[in-house]
Amino acid sequence: MKQAEIAKIVRWIVAIAIPFFLTLVTLRLMITWQNPSYPEFEYPRIGPDPFGFTFDERLDLAEETLAYLRRSEPAEEVIYILEDLRLPGGEEPLYNQREIGHMLDVKSLVDTFRTFTWLLAIIVIGGLIFLLARSETRFLGYKSIMWGGLLTTAILLIMLLLILLSWNLVFTQFHEILFPPDTWTFYYSDSLIRLFPEKFWFDFGLLWTGAIFLEGIFLAVIGYVLVRRGG
Repeated sequence: MKQAEIAKIVRWIVAIAIPFFLTLVTLRLMITWQNPSYPEFEYPRIGPDPFGFTFDERLDLAEETLAYLRRSEPAEEVIYILEDLRLPGGEEPLYNQREIGHMLDVKSLVDTFRTFTWLLAIIVIGGLIFLLARSETRFLGYKSIMWGGLLTTAILLIMLLLILLSWNLVFTQFHEILFPPDTWTFYYSDSLIRLFPEKFWFDFGLLWTGAIFLEGIFLAVIGYVLVRRGG
């Protein structure tokens, strides 16, 4: 296969990989970002816990839960972080066994996403280096940036509309695809729902997809400018 043909294939691989890369990178940033963390940003915007957590209790327990997700070790090795948490003012565990089982699944998924983030980074960054390093393929590199941004913008626009118009369907399908059946539904009185109610996730979904949408627009504009100059 000629090098020019390889460059064209790499161009489209990079463009297609960009939306997935931006999606996972943005998710990782939202999980790891602190000062303020997402719960610290979000809790003033949602109603208080109807079962009695104070604002500070809710935030502290949510931060402890996020600390578990941020750990690099496998879920089974650090689940003790959640098992050791207690309800305020007592010795009763914060999370029941059903919740603990779900959080094991959640961290395993987050860890899988982290692995895929690195793989996509290699594809996107490596592919762009391959295309941009040589003058004869540089124009294809510019196009891959532009089309990657446009593809991201189109996909995320659809996702934003789905979240706004059919949130329950998006939320349900997301969980049914990524988690075993009947493992991700809980009572309103369970700690996971008290700490992370539906409004918490609705706003998270809007912020996540909105950020990726803007990132796509930014890449599309940068790519377009480079294509115009390179042409």
